[in-house]
Amino acid sequence: MKELGVVAILFSIEFLDVIVYTVSKAAMKKGMNDFVFVMYSNAFATCLLLPITFFFYRKRPLPPLTYFIVAQLFINGFLSCSVQMLRFFGIGYSSPTLATAMSDLIPAFTFILAIVFRMEKLDWKTNSTRAKSIGTLVSITGALIITLYKGQAIINNHPSNKLFPKNLNSSEQFDWVVGAVLLAGHSFVLSLLFIVQTWIIRNYPAELVIVVTRGILVAMLSIPPSLISVTDPKDLRLGFDVHLIAIALQAIFGVSLRSIVHIWVMSKKGPLYVAMFKPIGIIFAVIMGIAFLGDSIYLGRYTFLSCVLFIRKKGGVSTYGLIKSNICVGV
Repeated sequence: MKELGVVAILFSIEFLDVIVYTVSKAAMKKGMNDFVFVMYSNAFATCLLLPITFFFYRKRPLPPLTYFIVAQLFINGFLSCSVQMLRFFGIGYSSPTLATAMSDLIPAFTFILAIVFRMEKLDWKTNSTRAKSIGTLVSITGALIITLYKGQAIINNHPSNKLFPKNLNSSEQFDWVVGAVLLAGHSFVLSLLFIVQTWIIRNYPAELVIVVTRGILVAMLSIPPSLISVTDPKDLRLGFDVHLIAIALQAIFGVSLRSIVHIWVMSKKGPLYVAMFKPIGIIFAVIMGIAFLGDSIYLGRYTFLSCVLFIRKKGGVSTYGLIKSNICVGV
């Protein structure tokens, strides 16, 4: 029952991620600066989590803080800032659907990095290793297909009839490829971040402190590029519009809730367990992309992938069938 609860929470996080992606894309098309978005969302998340952290640890002793832990926290903040920048730059060039489709690469990269850093064992005699290796090859192949091949439209939507009437589609193949490259970079850095966060939580088991520290560092790191990239100081002002909604959603769900859940699950299950849930969001992204952003479905980006990961436990075999039906859709 506890295992099902963890699965349900991770499913919910992926669904919320797609909502954040979709609203963020709409805000970017309305002129929101990517650097400013990252700065404000992390600053808001820090303001939200600071009182919660103080309240939670008011009677609980924190683990000892060493120079090694401080260095790990700085690396965590730098990687997290890079992840968020790459993600929203990639979405700006392409679409939330492609961002979710490219998340197929996260389990593949995480598996490879986990082997490199000796968090996973490569034993070709086991079904688990063979399944994960095949899944890695399929994920990378699928990412190349949806990036380089488009094909004919199966469902040809027009964004003028959607919730956000401004054209939200990337009309040029060049923009699509640039977005895909940025999102592939995001997947790799996020996989590396999963490895680093697993190290940190094992050495410093205080999830809220790690998330708050990361939010502070990301907000500080994004201040200089925000000030440089903004030509008009008025662009730093926030109003009651889609910009504020996007920032609030990213702060509450993207920076705060998702980070806490992922770090907690990684402390129990490891980085690969969290990473293998990332492709689930493609189903939600397809629905929301068609309904709200006017996305079109193309033949070359309609791919059905089924991948079952087997996890063997000591003293018996426990099989978790994670069926990932990924509909890779382009606009």
